[in-house]
Amino acid sequence: MNHSLSRYEARRSRGFTLIELLVVIAIIAVLIALLLPAVQAAREAARRSQCVNNLKQLGLAMYNYESTINCFPLAVPAGCIGSSCTGTTPNQPGGVGSAWGSWSPQALLLTYLEQGPLYQATNFNFVNQGSTDFSTYGHTYINSTTVRTRIGSFLCPSSPLMSRTTFGSPSAGNNYFASFGSSFGFDGQWTNAPNGVFKFRGPAFSPRDVTDGTSNTVAWGEWKSGDNNDGERNFQDVVNVGSTNLGGGGADTINANMPAGGAALPGYIALCNKTWAASGTAPGGSQVVQRSWIAELWTPGVPSRTLGNLLLPPNPPAMNCISCGGCGDNDGPGIYSLSSNHPGGANVAMADGSVRFLKNSTALTTIWALGSRKGGEIISSDSY
Repeated sequence: MNHSLSRYEARRSRGFTLIELLVVIAIIAVLIALLLPAVQAAREAARRSQCVNNLKQLGLAMYNYESTINCFPLAVPAGCIGSSCTGTTPNQPGGVGSAWGSWSPQALLLTYLEQGPLYQATNFNFVNQGSTDFSTYGHTYINSTTVRTRIGSFLCPSSPLMSRTTFGSPSAGNNYFASFGSSFGFDGQWTNAPNGVFKFRGPAFSPRDVTDGTSNTVAWGEWKSGDNNDGERNFQDVVNVGSTNLGGGGADTINANMPAGGAALPGYIALCNKTWAASGTAPGGSQVVQRSWIAELWTPGVPSRTLGNLLLPPNPPAMNCISCGGCGDNDGPGIYSLSSNHPGGANVAMADGSVRFLKNSTALTTIWALGSRKGGEIISSDSY
């Protein structure tokens, strides 16, 4: 009796062997390795869904604005906010009429993005960045609360927030740009106005101006945040190549889907990449060669902050680039491309409010056609 009990207790006290433990651990590791990509894919699908929803909100806000003001919003100089849809004559102290310190289309949409109190707290008569010289520009700190405010509708969950600070707080961030088309230039008062849905200054556009069809024209594009390091080369940086003619005949305003513009694009890309690979300052100026400012702020109405274009497919192996010999900001013509952390491409919102996914492999001519609002191109449904 006692002998049988002793053998029973011996069997009960026997534990796992080292080999058995290793086998169990190996099985668990294999299961985790199999499940982790699926979990990551599910998380990315959720983030991409939120990104799509943000772009839909922008499309809806754009049309609510249009139903009230009878046009799409502009990027306008300080002091030009109003219902006239022109924004050409600033009343800012000192006569600030340049793109520097101007207000973005995103800022004009605040009321239609459930940000009415923030809109009311913003003084659009004053610039939103740069200087504390009241006599010339108006005290920038007047709008410091607005500039520092993060708005969820402007942030893609797949793109890490930039760690740069503005007025002592983390930068607000902005992962969605208003497209000024397949154009190098963005200023509506230049000889050849940009061919997109948005621009800086000049009469604003409305749906009737999008003759290619609102479902065939990109209004809003996605880009991921820069690396916040002006001293380290990154494809999200913007390289300054100095004063450069972008193809003749209007120079800074040539459109890529025009023959001269399309022919000039490869050479311009080569110049941008060459400048990026070099060290020192930009030709003809003392600016930093590259600036990691993309997706930093949603308030300034300038490229790489809130305005972008469709010259290249998403996530191109080419630099973002600016041509401006004396620009202290990215307020010059150039390349400001689509990008994202979503696998294979980036999201865009069309001028009818629908959201599409553009592949990295989309052909140049298709990108240019989608960027222009009145190029007369025919775009097949399977081209992107």
